[in-house]
Amino acid sequence: MLPSSTTDPTLDLIEQRRIECNESLFSPETVGSLNKLNRSAPYCKGTWDGWLCWPDTQGGQYSFAKCPDFIAGFDVNRFAHKYCEPDGEWFKHPSTNKTWSNYTTCVNVDEFEWRRQVTLIYEIGYSISLIALLLSLAILFYFRSSLKCARITLHINLFVSFAANNSLWLIWYTAVLNDTEVLSHNGPFCRLLHIILHYFLLTNYSWMLCEGFYLHTVLVSAFISEKKLVKWLIVTGWAMPAVMINIYAILRHFCGNVEDTIQCWMDESAYTNVLVAPVCISMLLNLLFLCNIVRVVLLKLKAPAGNSGAPPSRTILQAFRATLLLVPLLGLQYMLTPFRPPPGSAYERTYETMSAFTASFQGLCVATLFCFLNGEVLAQIKRRWGNVLFRPRANSYTATQVSPVRLQFVRYSPQKPGEVKV
Repeated sequence: MLPSSTTDPTLDLIEQRRIECNESLFSPETVGSLNKLNRSAPYCKGTWDGWLCWPDTQGGQYSFAKCPDFIAGFDVNRFAHKYCEPDGEWFKHPSTNKTWSNYTTCVNVDEFEWRRQVTLIYEIGYSISLIALLLSLAILFYFRSSLKCARITLHINLFVSFAANNSLWLIWYTAVLNDTEVLSHNGPFCRLLHIILHYFLLTNYSWMLCEGFYLHTVLVSAFISEKKLVKWLIVTGWAMPAVMINIYAILRHFCGNVEDTIQCWMDESAYTNVLVAPVCISMLLNLLFLCNIVRVVLLKLKAPAGNSGAPPSRTILQAFRATLLLVPLLGLQYMLTPFRPPPGSAYERTYETMSAFTASFQGLCVATLFCFLNGEVLAQIKRRWGNVLFRPRANSYTATQVSPVRLQFVRYSPQKPGEVKV
């Protein structure tokens, strides 16, 4: 097809391709090729089928075109074809009695099945993580009166962030990626879903940064108001990602090319770095915080009593260990991004499978380390369980145990001869 200088780059990509197709069908080159056809024999006139442009084709022959690059799951290196009947009419599908182009050859079946398996890993992982996060939130809210402290407040915000992100990913996979009509329509709903989804993705890492900063501040700074600190962290944890996602949305919508604004923004673009950069910065800062925390903890544990203040509490050390484990885990997929193998590489499937596991099961790891293995939470659960098991019943027999008491009698009468007073 010939490039058109009259098309508007802001138009939808498919509409732009349609305009280019109509112009190319009446271009001098197309007219010249038409003269080469056998005019005495029937031929099919060029047409636009909604995805591709098909030129004039001699009757009884096939016309081939490269598969479109804007349909999810299509291999752009393959070819679709359209058959021109001997009577000069495009082939009509028997079930619909409408002209039909064969795009089944555009799908690499092996690749398609593998992509479905990777998608299934994501869906299963996000579902399990969501269940674990909701259970964790239920536990923390149930024991909120006895677990009321700054650290638990941060945990709750972290869980809410991950739960919202996992829920939106499940909606994205079921309502958008599995529906080619939604992708091709590229409506405002799916683009808004993309923006909100990535906002909560950023909040995951911002709240992990808040967790690391809180631990660092509590252990390093001797005098700090935890209430003020938590208020500032709550504002930072939710507001900073909002600033970054607005910058990303504005740049991609107003400054991106046509390829950046199709298919519900599912494909990565140059503006994706606006999201990757703060994530990498937060992971780097968290690693620096944790390294300094390790230094401070070791100094306090080795120092003589009274020289460096009280040693860190057991709960603080547990939270530190959980954060120390989570930071590399949550940043693994971004740490491996520079080493991502090119499409078609022998290691591509291994890389994508690892990414699916590490990304989708992050919520489960967060809930396990910060709730299910949290010493304070486990203590409250054991205490509550013990109260339920050993709660006395109103009509049950209650045994009363009387402790023996040694009684001493003091005589106030005068002491008799030979008598020893005790």
